[in-house]
Amino acid sequence: MEPIDRTATSFRPRFDIGRVPILRKVEVRGLLVLGLVSALLFAFLTIASEMREGETHAFDEAILRALRSPTDPADPIGPFWVEAIMRDLTALGGYTVLALITVLAIAYLLMKGKRASAVLIGVAALGGMVLSNLLKIGFDRQRPDVVAHLVDVHSLSFPSGHAMLSAATYLTLGALLARSERGIIMRGYFIGVAIALTLLIGASRVYLGVHYPTDVLAGWCAGSAWAFLCWWMARWLQRRGSVEPST
Repeated sequence: MEPIDRTATSFRPRFDIGRVPILRKVEVRGLLVLGLVSALLFAFLTIASEMREGETHAFDEAILRALRSPTDPADPIGPFWVEAIMRDLTALGGYTVLALITVLAIAYLLMKGKRASAVLIGVAALGGMVLSNLLKIGFDRQRPDVVAHLVDVHSLSFPSGHAMLSAATYLTLGALLARSERGIIMRGYFIGVAIALTLLIGASRVYLGVHYPTDVLAGWCAGSAWAFLCWWMARWLQRRGSVEPST
């Protein structure tokens, strides 16, 4: 009997093995983003449900009172310059500043010839604003009356528009700037600055007494979920060739 030529009968894969790690990388990224967005939306819905049932009332009031003088609910804790800093920080999450930053970013991208990226930034900012207002109308929560407001407010409370829009805008811009850098240090810097600004703006709203803590937490969750969705959409459009590739 002639020996069997095992080389000729060996298994030959149909697909290029070199492409498998790339496919796996794309799939893993997609699953991670999906899982993160799902977790953020679940956290938002949990906070909203507890808020509707009144389960967060004691927690919210305790935090607001802890940030004020025990003898005067209109006097925030800390020296006078802390209040001044908080007023300046909260302005960074207002419509005027966010609109200005968005317009400047769009103008920069247009001058660089990155039209699709400019449109994406505009959609992310405008979509976040529309979504924030719709959520406010839907939940119809009034502003805190436990302590005095240190800045003027005229809208509903849940979720915090400053927290949500700062997360949606700054995180999207941070991700966009990070995509233009090759080094991990600079990428981490842009993302870190975006996260720090988002957290500081949200914290300032509670310190100034114009939002319950749960308003801010819900705003962070919703805004971050929207920013991650916009980021993943940019990645998807980039692979299709509809958005300019990153560095």
